[in-house]
Amino acid sequence: MDDITRPQADPIDTLPPGFRWGVATSSYQIEGAVAEDGRTPSIWDTFCRVPGAVSNGETGDVACDHYHRMPQDVALVAELGLDSYRFSVAWPRVQPGGRGPANPAGLAFYDRLVDELLGRGIDPWVTLYHWDLPQELEDAGGWPHRDTAHRFADYAELVFAALGDRVKTWTTLNEPWCSAMLGYAYGQHAPGRRSLGDGIAAAHHLLLGHGLAVRRLRAAAAEPIELGITVNLSTADPASDSAADRDAARAADGLGNRLYLDPLLRARYPQDVVADLAAEGVRIPVRDGDLATIATPIDVLGVNFYFGQLFSGVDERGRDRDDEGRPVRRAVRRDLPRTAMDWEIVPDSFTDLLVRLSRDYPGVPLVITENGAAFDDRPNPDGFVADDDRVAYLAEHLRAVARARQAGADVRGYFAWSLLDNFEWAYGYDKRFGIVRVDYDTQRRTPKRSAYWYRDTVRRVRGQR
Repeated sequence: MDDITRPQADPIDTLPPGFRWGVATSSYQIEGAVAEDGRTPSIWDTFCRVPGAVSNGETGDVACDHYHRMPQDVALVAELGLDSYRFSVAWPRVQPGGRGPANPAGLAFYDRLVDELLGRGIDPWVTLYHWDLPQELEDAGGWPHRDTAHRFADYAELVFAALGDRVKTWTTLNEPWCSAMLGYAYGQHAPGRRSLGDGIAAAHHLLLGHGLAVRRLRAAAAEPIELGITVNLSTADPASDSAADRDAARAADGLGNRLYLDPLLRARYPQDVVADLAAEGVRIPVRDGDLATIATPIDVLGVNFYFGQLFSGVDERGRDRDDEGRPVRRAVRRDLPRTAMDWEIVPDSFTDLLVRLSRDYPGVPLVITENGAAFDDRPNPDGFVADDDRVAYLAEHLRAVARARQAGADVRGYFAWSLLDNFEWAYGYDKRFGIVRVDYDTQRRTPKRSAYWYRDTVRRVRGQR
């Protein structure tokens, strides 16, 4: 009988007893109620009304109506047996206009949410900023304007004063790359500017705001808390071993990953990226003391991962310079499975990224604060979605996390993105990431097959301990 092949254990089952399991959402994507209880417009309320900016002209005005259905949504998290829920606070709901005192009615919503979570044994993970900058602050210059970093620190302190007695884990920013580059450099997200200089200034001031907020919250905490930031990271590999392809991958990794990781964890900007930007006529607006503030120690680094890419330093015609004489840095499309976002599914790259983070930036625990996929869900007549493609995606990426841990990466938790189908930014309601389906006409919630798979996986892993 020695020749019988034994089934191999699922790597997911090696995740440790203290591993954190959760789901994540964000305020503008699910809350709705954009003009209730004193909330003022955010840059996304404004951007959604720019013709052609958002698919089908859709907005987050109602979204998933979470503002009115919050207890029902918390009950869904509890039914899935998860121990943590990551949500974001809407700045213009808590501090209308981005200045001055807190709005009691806006804070009261998050106060109720925190109590609802704790009452069900779920740990609240607060993200202070998930892209919904008060429009008044954008009118005053937005994130490219240095003062916005200080306004953010003031706002963070207001939220902490209200919730800090019960919330123990705080994330300052979600994905500063997206806020800076998609919002200010490429024009694809709010506020829709198209200036590389504005994007780089925004990136620096976002990081500065993070550091200022960490210092304020640490000083205000009466008991130990966990403070961190969430960055969206990808892999950037060369399409070949040629010097041009290797340089293209270096540049992509620099602008997408190291521009954020190095100042946060090494108190410096990478010199090769500084040189690349200088060649474009762009300077990072660093002042004395900024890098020490940005690198204020954190307790956890949140990692959002969705895909990896290959890069080439030559175009389709073999040229290594574009028409303006700049180096070619081109993502190369591979023959790989893809999500509905047209993102390549590369779980092995996820493992590589996590191992690299723990090797290159040791000493800071990692938590996967977002990982998930949009697919073209098809509900049956009862609203149920047999989303086997999403089940496979989640399973392969959790195995990638487990393999990274086995290789030495200090990964301590995983939040699936997302609990609910929701407003997917410039895509409107066309793309569905949720493990729970939302019928936007009726607001009915229906757990998908992926929700039950996630629940059962968590139970299985815990039951083996």
